[in-house]
This record gives sequence, C-alpha cells and structure tokens, in this order.
Amino acid sequence: MKLYHAPGSCSQAICIVLQEAGLSADIVKVDARKHLLEDGTSYYDLAELGYVPLLQLDNGTVLREGPVIAQYLADLRPETGLAPTYGTLERYRLLEWLNFLTSEIHKGFIPLLYAVAAGKWVETARPKLERRYEWIDQQLSGKRFLMGDIFTVADAYLFALTGWGKAAWMKSVYNANIDFTSHRHLQAWYERVRDRPAVQRVLSEERLSGS
Repeated sequence: MKLYHAPGSCSQAICIVLQEAGLSADIVKVDARKHLLEDGTSYYDLAELGYVPLLQLDNGTVLREGPVIAQYLADLRPETGLAPTYGTLERYRLLEWLNFLTSEIHKGFIPLLYAVAAGKWVETARPKLERRYEWIDQQLSGKRFLMGDIFTVADAYLFALTGWGKAAWMKSVYNANIDFTSHRHLQAWYERVRDRPAVQRVLSEERLSGS
C-alpha cells in the first residue's frame, strides 16, 4: 500500500491508524500547498482534487476520503477495536462521530486556516467552531476516548484536526488561532492520545513530537 500524506494535515490521522493497526504502507509525502510530490511531479496527476489523504492499494485501487480510508484500515485488523463490528450500534456511533468531525470540525477549520481568502466569514466560522469544541469537551466528560474506553479511528481523526488549534499544549504546522485550554476534558483527552506510542511515532516522523 501507498499512503499519500502531507505532514500536519488531516492525513496525519491515517498515519496514526496505520501505526495503531500494525500495518505497513509506503508513505509518499505531498506538498499540500504546491500539490507536488517529492520528485517534483504533480499530485493532480494522481488525485484530481489535489487533497490528501489518498491510499493506493497493491492492486492499484485508490481510496479517497480520510474517514473511509480509516475504516478500511481498521477493518483489516478488527482485533484492534479501532472500528466496531459492522451492523452493531457502536459502528453507527462511530459513523456518527466521523460524519460530525468531517462536516462540523474539519470543514469548520478551513476558513480559519485560509483567513485572508475567507475574509469576514472568519467572524462567523470561529465562534461556531468554538461552540462545537465546547460540545466535544462535554461529551468527553467521564470518558477516556470519544467512544468510551477504547481508542478508535475517530480519536485519530479528532487528534489530527485539534492540532490545528492554538494552545500552550499543542504545536502544528497549521495555526487556526483557537485556544482550547479552558476545555479540561478535551485537554486531558488530547494528552492521553498524544502519549500513545503509535501517536508518538507519527509525531516523531513529522517532527512534531512536542505537540
């Protein structure tokens, strides 16, 4: 397998899932701003939309969209518990989280990461995103992870996204200038995820081990 990945981007979540699942893949770095591979070729030649992650299977099949890739990889190692079994209510809860993270958190960050282009839209986007994080903080009360006691692909996704915020306990190649330090449940969760050996390996490879 090959994973096309831009360090510090949302595809960091897929790197974490690979490590957690004990799966190997060739990591091909992508310049997310220039849309170029390390050899100088255009990433658009492979991914028409130009964004990461993209997973290329050994038979040439290509999978796009992080939540789909994360579930595919998790299902290769069901014993890890990274994704609940198909047909269970827990699996639908996972889908619920992944859809929420995609539509409300991931997309909510975009205007803040491209504030100049977004213009006045930032004034609407920032408080909305902050309210969503307040809700996540409440959901983490009394829980180790989003789904309870077990780390899942949803935690990997949220970890990658939350790293785009700004707080004393984070560092990222992106900066949306949001301070999460008042969210004590979120902060405890972030530190718990960050300290996982698999996550530390990914952060070290991306030179973000101080995150």
